Amino acid sequence: MLKLRVQQTLPMPLQLNIDCAKGELHALVGPSGSGKTSALRTIAGLRNPAHGQIECNGEIWFSADEGARLKPLALSPAQRSCGLLFQQYALFPHLSAIDNVHIPLQNSRHTAAEKQAIAQNWLERMGIGELAQRMPNQLSGGQQQRVALARALARQPKVLLLDEPFSAIDTPTRQGLYKTLAELRRDLDIPIILVTHDLREAGLLADRITVIDRGIGLQTASPQNLFQKPRNSRVAELVGISNLFQGRFNQGRLHWQGTDIALDVVDKNKIPADSVVAWVIPQSGISVGRTKTAFSHTASVSEISAIGQIAVIQFAIPASDQIVIWEASAAEVRRLELGIGVQVELLLDGKQIHIMPLRPINDPRRFTTIAPN
Repeated sequence: MLKLRVQQTLPMPLQLNIDCAKGELHALVGPSGSGKTSALRTIAGLRNPAHGQIECNGEIWFSADEGARLKPLALSPAQRSCGLLFQQYALFPHLSAIDNVHIPLQNSRHTAAEKQAIAQNWLERMGIGELAQRMPNQLSGGQQQRVALARALARQPKVLLLDEPFSAIDTPTRQGLYKTLAELRRDLDIPIILVTHDLREAGLLADRITVIDRGIGLQTASPQNLFQKPRNSRVAELVGISNLFQGRFNQGRLHWQGTDIALDVVDKNKIPADSVVAWVIPQSGISVGRTKTAFSHTASVSEISAIGQIAVIQFAIPASDQIVIWEASAAEVRRLELGIGVQVELLLDGKQIHIMPLRPINDPRRFTTIAPN
């Protein structure tokens, strides 16, 4: 188990609370400059925060308290035994593939023959054993990344840290590396932290995702919960939820801002009465028809974008600037005879609407309460 509890304000804010169990892959996502790589460097010991604690398998790697007089405990990067894999491979160009994998074994107690066998074994596990004597410039990008991964694992690290390792690789090669990583997870049984800007990648690979913004961890959740129930509107923005709106919520009644539509939603008694909130609704909560009912809301098609057999349709709500985005099959578009300007009826399932604060939980302005008349 890797436990990260760190906090600092300078040179950049960093406030994270992360747990990653053995065999678990925990993804860090967020915009550029949000602190994702800084988090990896902090775990690896390449930088130390002002306050907090890092623990791995019961061993304290770092401990410091700003208010205490005690000298911080900080193990060196070598003592922490982290395997690091970077976006740009970082292979030594003058060394062969197997010699690159040898590097972390140099100071081990293994004999030369044992080091050779260990390095060759890791190349075999990466599926490139026959390329052991090739130089980096004789390898493809995907092959170089496999060498780099073998090198990161050769010393049997306690934690594997992956910093955007697949972003510079073409899609077919990336899919192969995803499979390799999935197989390694079962065998290695160590915590894996993945930094990525690709939400699809995070959702595909990760058991849990932490969204980071300006150095602060905004939410940690499973991919499904994160996309369906973001903690606040900023998280919803960062994970790319399309149907994100604002409204006024009061005791189970949600008034959609900018429209005359009111929706009945579940009130969990966590939001102050008569508050301005953010809200989202998943695709499964949106139904589209052509017949008006007592519970439907009229809209019109303002844009249709076809992506293969999937169409992304934008519905405009009358007398407002609100747009609802709906994804449907090409067959569904034909069945409903959808086209620009066509009027439809939307059914929004209040049970699937998720209401949340406008801002992060540590922002005192997270709810805007409407002053009584």
